[in-house]
Amino acid sequence: MTNKLIVFSAPSGAGKTTLVKYILETFSEIQFSISATSRKARGEEKDGKDYYFLSSKEFKTRVENDEFIEYEEVYGGNYYGTLKSELKRIWQDKKIAIFDLDVVGGANIKSMFPDQTLSIFVMPPSIEILKRRLLERGDVSREEVDVRIKKAEIELDYASKFDNIIINNDLEESKKIALTLIKEFIDE
Repeated sequence: MTNKLIVFSAPSGAGKTTLVKYILETFSEIQFSISATSRKARGEEKDGKDYYFLSSKEFKTRVENDEFIEYEEVYGGNYYGTLKSELKRIWQDKKIAIFDLDVVGGANIKSMFPDQTLSIFVMPPSIEILKRRLLERGDVSREEVDVRIKKAEIELDYASKFDNIIINNDLEESKKIALTLIKEFIDE
């Protein structure tokens, strides 16, 4: 099957980005789908590599012009979405698109491309561990951690909308599970 997609979704801090980076290092036929966002770049993030950084006005204009496959407003006024042009770029390269998305975006992609998508929900071992991970990352304030934990409690209800659930208690074991799932999906 051509034009395949792999979606990793999870509450913030569950480990999806770490797993996606591992998969990208392992499979040359998989390419990262860069999301667009209206938030400001953090730390070492680069435009066109980590995200396409757009102003809120530009993001909304692109929504009006129907340039997104999916998008949503998250964390109070910041928009995130997948540009149609990004998926087209990856498929023109004859690659499989891999997404690192929040759970709503991941569920939306799966519902739009049900037969072409492998969707994986990365589950934290517990809310307490998730909170500890977010605090240890140190890239957001305690108030922002509290907002993300409240959102995570809601997001966990989305797990059943995904093809597979990986409980990320042990990173090496989670990598092995992800590797197996993706090998099977590629070989279909």
